[in-house]
Amino acid sequence: MKVLLQQDVKGAGKAGDIVTVSDGYARNFLIPKKLAVPADESSINAANIKKNAAKHRVEVQRRNAKELASGMSDLTVRVYAKAGEGGRLFGSITGKEIAEALKEQYDISLDKKKIRIREPIKQTGVTVVGAHMFEQTDAEFKVEVIALEE
Repeated sequence: MKVLLQQDVKGAGKAGDIVTVSDGYARNFLIPKKLAVPADESSINAANIKKNAAKHRVEVQRRNAKELASGMSDLTVRVYAKAGEGGRLFGSITGKEIAEALKEQYDISLDKKKIRIREPIKQTGVTVVGAHMFEQTDAEFKVEVIALEE
């Protein structure tokens, strides 16, 4: 019996696959547990539409990430921190602080986990920081650390 899997089934296939299984396995296990539906024309068509929509959504995300990444190379994000003598910071600049500054200054929402800091930023000045935007799409921008005046 041909069935369209609704969820991943170990030993049978992944969600959205059309697989041939024994009649008893389909009728007694897969269909009652809503892991699969019989593969008729309408369910196959619905699965294809769903796959195409998911592909399109990923493609739009990739395109948006590439556009954003190309525009970020010119950015300089200013982060303010307490500093001692010689411009040495008390602590270091984290991805969270950089993400907040990006949101505040340029209205760019970027997850703090996607910001790649090569070495801890413990000194005032300009540092180049990377950001992973999407699959195989990375961006680099400058972070300028400025000492707070007290």
